[in-house]
Amino acid sequence: MKVTLSVIKADIGGYVGHSHMHPKVLDVASESLDGAKADGLILDFKVLYCGDDLELIMTHTKGEEDPDIHKLAWDTFIRCTELAKKLKLYGAGQDLLADAFSGNVKGMGPGVAEMEIEERKSEPVIIFMADKTSPGAWNLPLFRIFADPFCTAGLVIDPSMHDGFVFDVLDVIENVKIEMSCPEEMYDLLVFLGAPARYMVRGVYRKRDNEVAAKASVQRLNLMAGRYVGKDDPVLIVRAQSGFPAVGEVLEPFSFPHLVEGWMRGSHHGPFMPVSFKYATPSRFDGPPRVIAAGFQLNEGMLVGPVDMFDDPSFDYARQKALEVTEYMRRHGPFEPHRLSLEEMEYTTMPQVMKKLQDRFKKL
Repeated sequence: MKVTLSVIKADIGGYVGHSHMHPKVLDVASESLDGAKADGLILDFKVLYCGDDLELIMTHTKGEEDPDIHKLAWDTFIRCTELAKKLKLYGAGQDLLADAFSGNVKGMGPGVAEMEIEERKSEPVIIFMADKTSPGAWNLPLFRIFADPFCTAGLVIDPSMHDGFVFDVLDVIENVKIEMSCPEEMYDLLVFLGAPARYMVRGVYRKRDNEVAAKASVQRLNLMAGRYVGKDDPVLIVRAQSGFPAVGEVLEPFSFPHLVEGWMRGSHHGPFMPVSFKYATPSRFDGPPRVIAAGFQLNEGMLVGPVDMFDDPSFDYARQKALEVTEYMRRHGPFEPHRLSLEEMEYTTMPQVMKKLQDRFKKL
């Protein structure tokens, strides 16, 4: 039996400000998905949150981009938004950019990562959820997981992985994609992955049989809306073990809190801090950017878990380093490199400021 794992997320209202998710909103989302499970539309589900983002994790047999599954997610977000408005939560429904569902939530605001798989004898998956950052935040970890032998020893010593992986990369400005194979195209791949504001990994596939290994959300809210409406707060699904990187190899890249774009008003660079579910509540300068990891075993489509994978003292050093970097970056105030470059701020107030002052610029 083929099983589809769909992770669909949206910011439908923050509590307090952009920092948290109201428990009543989680209850409404769970009620909605529980009804869909009882009706046989989905096999199983979990409702989680990261910061002010509602995360719907669902399994079903309908394949990727199924209209019924996407409508279920959309209707759930609408119900939660109605409650968020009654509770006067901040930015209620801010990720819902359309007035009505049109068959697929892609392009309508929510972030989506989906994969259809044939379950292996044992099927461990890790779902990463982020807040206060963009989909480009996954570029460095995905490269290290699937192309860096200094992180993933299996690339060297596991015959089933030794041929490498193929990266599906999206150019979000031109809306074109390219597939690049590692290790032989590693240097060319890094040209693009090193520019995460424009080039983002959509998926990773095992080269020897084209089996899907990872899928990421790549929706950019500002490009969809034409204005700044909040950061994209992406999600990522990674399969582990038995022909894929081990769980420890999948988690290892997050021991380094690399700089990502996002943070306050989506306009700053900050460290990507791995935290337990409990601490996925960014508050210092609306940050720093957070990432959580939910581990599951799939069993005939049932989601056994989650295990809070970053609830581990071995990540304490990464968290401490992230706090040190936070302090250093914050001291720059409104100066780059803490603030994003002007090109990356074109959907904030910067164009209005430039328009107001354009007549005051004089040629020399």
